Amino acid sequence: MISDIAAGQISIKYGLKGPNYATTSACATSSHALADAFFLIQRGSADIIVTGGSEAAITQMSIGGFNAARAISTWNDRPTEASRPFDKDRNGFVMGEGGGVLILEELENAKARGAKIYAEMIGAGLTGDAFHVTAPPPEGEGAFRSMREALRDGEIKPEQVDYINAHGTSTPLNDENETAAIKNLFGDHAYKMAISSTKSMTGHLLGAAGAVEAVVTVLAIKNSFVPPTINLDEPDPLCDLDYTPKVGKERNIEYAISNTFGFGGHNASLLFKKFSG
Repeated sequence: MISDIAAGQISIKYGLKGPNYATTSACATSSHALADAFFLIQRGSADIIVTGGSEAAITQMSIGGFNAARAISTWNDRPTEASRPFDKDRNGFVMGEGGGVLILEELENAKARGAKIYAEMIGAGLTGDAFHVTAPPPEGEGAFRSMREALRDGEIKPEQVDYINAHGTSTPLNDENETAAIKNLFGDHAYKMAISSTKSMTGHLLGAAGAVEAVVTVLAIKNSFVPPTINLDEPDPLCDLDYTPKVGKERNIEYAISNTFGFGGHNASLLFKKFSG
């Protein structure tokens, strides 16, 4: 199946005649789709865009490939505990399947038609590692830059961010380096923010991860509730931030970032803001 067919079928069904294409950037795919939609609306190429992603990759071939890359958890005797981002005993991700779709719309257009607005998307940062196919660079340098660019794009300061939906794959390299990137960018404020990895509950949705986690981030803002990182029994000493272990918590969230980083060195950070009317 060619990767653009879902976009094509949605366009045909609903008569959507604006920009119509698919992105491909591994685990950052649907975050890149959201960023593209955001930029297209910003420049006036469309007023409303249906954007997101889906993935159904639980097949022998994909599991075999990720297993050969030593990316998958080996907690086979305790599968419900296998996805454990930031835990000292994590050893790989758990594959999941799913999809998420958002309607991005120019704000004044949405207000004029009385649309229900969940949040505002105000920035996106896209970077490349130029380092290794499956490993992030030291200190998460690419992740650092993608978050920094999202903040610049949205014209806010690091200390204004209340929540980060982390990429948090439960692999040793990602979680350590994403934590380092957050600390390097946010400084002392890194210890005051709420962070969580919802992959602890959904598994890694690969190309759909960005869209689903963007939905989670938007709902976290709207509902003033931070979802938890389950299975975080004993944090890795190198992962010493507030990852919202075990249980979610109520918290006002004005600004939030959703991170997705893909094999191949593709990084995307999306910045959302509470809608104030």
